Amino acid sequence: MGLWGLLSILRKLKSTPDQEVRILLLGLDNAGKTTLLKQLASEDISHITPTQGFNIKSVQSQGFKLNVWDIGGQRKIRPYWRNYFENTDILIYVIDSADRKRFEETGQELAELLDEEKLSGVPVLIFANKQDLLTAAPASEIAEGLNLHTIRDRVWQIQSCSALSGEGVQDGMNWVCKNVSTKKK
Repeated sequence: MGLWGLLSILRKLKSTPDQEVRILLLGLDNAGKTTLLKQLASEDISHITPTQGFNIKSVQSQGFKLNVWDIGGQRKIRPYWRNYFENTDILIYVIDSADRKRFEETGQELAELLDEEKLSGVPVLIFANKQDLLTAAPASEIAEGLNLHTIRDRVWQIQSCSALSGEGVQDGMNWVCKNVSTKKK
């Protein structure tokens, strides 16, 4: 289904011409953010290198513009994440479900993002990525470990996916489309 399926869903939700949706894609390094972005844009995912700055993909279709900002996740880059918070409509946070050693670190980063004033009330989708790996923790276990059930100030969703195969990606993006206008003021 890919991006065109997503755009057809967005088109149904369209209320104003050229409505722009600003999506921020964050997560630790090697979580799969760029692979996810390329999967959404139906691009080749065979040669992906660590993101040093950011990638942005904009897709224009019948009066809808979807802007996805993919920011590098290395520790030295994370302090710059805050430069991109302004006017974010949806936060997508990507987790490597197979990298259990980093669950604590990824949980801390997510908690800090949820405390950010500029991201206050912004709907958050957590992609529990790399579900194609045998060692991947299920989304339910990750949700429990990150205490997601305590989030009360915004709508949120955790979605199992594999950016590599594309499985679960569309389900997550369907949720994004449904919740694009639920930002709590």
